[in-house]
Amino acid sequence: MAEFVHLHVHSEYSLLDGLSRIKDLVQRARKLGMDALAITDHGVMYAVLDFYQKAVEQGIKPIVGCEMYLARDSMLSRRPRRDARPYHLILLAENETGYKNLLQLTTRSHLEGFYYKPRIDKELLSQHSAGLIALSACGRGEIPHLMAQEDHEAARRAAAWYREVFGPESFYLELQEHDIPELLTVNKGLIALSRELNIPLVATNDVHYVREEDTQSQELLLCIQTN
Repeated sequence: MAEFVHLHVHSEYSLLDGLSRIKDLVQRARKLGMDALAITDHGVMYAVLDFYQKAVEQGIKPIVGCEMYLARDSMLSRRPRRDARPYHLILLAENETGYKNLLQLTTRSHLEGFYYKPRIDKELLSQHSAGLIALSACGRGEIPHLMAQEDHEAARRAAAWYREVFGPESFYLELQEHDIPELLTVNKGLIALSRELNIPLVATNDVHYVREEDTQSQELLLCIQTN
């Protein structure tokens, strides 16, 4: 059986969004025979130390990451209708340099870019891209969003920018299948873009809970979040 590693995972520290407790996540991964697991909470790294320790205890390689909020323009901009809806971007630390850059990005997103969400922007990202692997994220990512809008040229320009900033071996277009109709259009566009620009693909599952029976509980969390 081909190996699969979850690279897009939310814990309970993705507040009112993720239901997964760190201990449960790691134990489930071990039970399923997985050798590695990532943590990519929304805009924060609060879970990292606990996750790292528990993963090592279970013989699982911990992959430290974050699903960053990326401002559509400047992280200093404060326009309610546009800046309250930032893009998403998955960042994974490949080495110690990447980990330190991830700390820089998350810290400055809170201290300087916070507006509804802790945000970074492309200028800051380009300054701290070393040692990081980027994935294009869920449907809220810049490229998937543009694909859903059928703005293929803007999606192509965005993909080319990320590939240039992170390098051809450190940027991936992320495919997801979650019974969401627009993802069919998005995935089709991403596959075509991958072939056109020679950008590798990666399949992920946007993990927010550990077991199938947790579905309703996670739905309640989202109801609380969205009133």
